[in-house]
Amino acid sequence: MGLPVKLENFEGPLDLLLHLIDKNKINIYDIPIAEITEQYLDYINEMETKNLDMISEFLVMAATLINIKSKMLLPVEKTEEDEEIDPRQELVARLLEYKMFKYVSEELKDYENDAGKSVFKDPSIPDEIACYKEDINVEDILGDLTLFKLQEIFKSIVKKQVDKIDPIRSKFGKIEKEEINFSQKLNQIQAYGLKNKTFSFRHLLSTQHSRMELVVTFLGILELIKMGRICIEQECLFDDINITYLAEDVIHMEENDF
Repeated sequence: MGLPVKLENFEGPLDLLLHLIDKNKINIYDIPIAEITEQYLDYINEMETKNLDMISEFLVMAATLINIKSKMLLPVEKTEEDEEIDPRQELVARLLEYKMFKYVSEELKDYENDAGKSVFKDPSIPDEIACYKEDINVEDILGDLTLFKLQEIFKSIVKKQVDKIDPIRSKFGKIEKEEINFSQKLNQIQAYGLKNKTFSFRHLLSTQHSRMELVVTFLGILELIKMGRICIEQECLFDDINITYLAEDVIHMEENDF
């Protein structure tokens, strides 16, 4: 009997499936559903957990695998264009989407870890400068005092009082909204793919200039996978992902296409 499997080691049923696929070096586009279903059920039987909500997710996936397995035994369905329908197609799409999200989450975690290693020196002022006080001539100050100047002084005093009440919020700067056009990003990725045909997902992300642009690029890759214009391949879990552009042209997208 094998060692008990801790459910907490996997983030969900898709994570367990990817573990089995990677462990058996299986092509994700051609999953031997009978073999994977058998191994998946073995893992379920050996799991130890009291969390019913968590185990229910794994049982739902088990039922899905069994359903796909039964469909594989039946005569192959065909579309109106006489194309064969693969019962595994939806599962493969879910696995690819989950795999991409998992990869990008690791990349963002690396960004966060790198940012945490940065050390900034606190600003310091030399003592002789900090102690310097300019000579004040009262007559010069009051000589040209006007109502407008009094008003400005009053505003300044009021602002300082408000800042004391909420010192943290008073230091907040203005956050500029970053506008990134999703359809334009799709067109850029397609043009890049048409030129290079096969390219590295990590390299594509490294060319983005901000986190927002990185996330939009990732969503664009997912959209192009759904459209069937690209396919992805990864030798081992957490390795770089190779992207192949399948189309021979670029479909120019507009905002109202989504």
